[in-house]
Amino acid sequence: AMAAAPRWRERLFALYFLSHIPITALIDLQPLLPAGLFPRALTDLLQQYATAFRDPMMLQPPEWFKAFIYCEAFLQLPFFPVAAYAFLKGGCRWIRTPAIIYSTHVATTLFAILAHILFHDFSKSEHAGPQTLRERLVLLSIYLPYLLIPLLILFTMLCNPHYKHVEKRKRK
Repeated sequence: AMAAAPRWRERLFALYFLSHIPITALIDLQPLLPAGLFPRALTDLLQQYATAFRDPMMLQPPEWFKAFIYCEAFLQLPFFPVAAYAFLKGGCRWIRTPAIIYSTHVATTLFAILAHILFHDFSKSEHAGPQTLRERLVLLSIYLPYLLIPLLILFTMLCNPHYKHVEKRKRK
């Protein structure tokens, strides 16, 4: 019997990739592009987020963080609709390798971001950063889904029998 694709996880992954498109395009790319490009409402939204959650990285990204945003723009964003389609359709084995590459890449960037949130001294940053452990954990919780869901994708692609056993081509 063929192993069934894990439907609830595929729906979760589809939602993750679909929701990521507007978040990336409207919010995450703001630090890379000229300020006048975005409507006032969107720049205000980013300001309010950065103030409420004490996330100076989104207002004045360090160079390494900016490099990750470039990866998000040029590597991840084009992948989002493809992955959303594959997981909405369900059972698409061809998404396995791209999903492994995506999730490994993103998990790696998130380890750097989460370490920065937990251990960096933000006292000298121009925009308010987290000072107390509680503030650090609140900001951490905003970024955490972008580690956990890619890890779940990776685990699913590597361990779920539906994705693990790729059909062997019959020899002529």
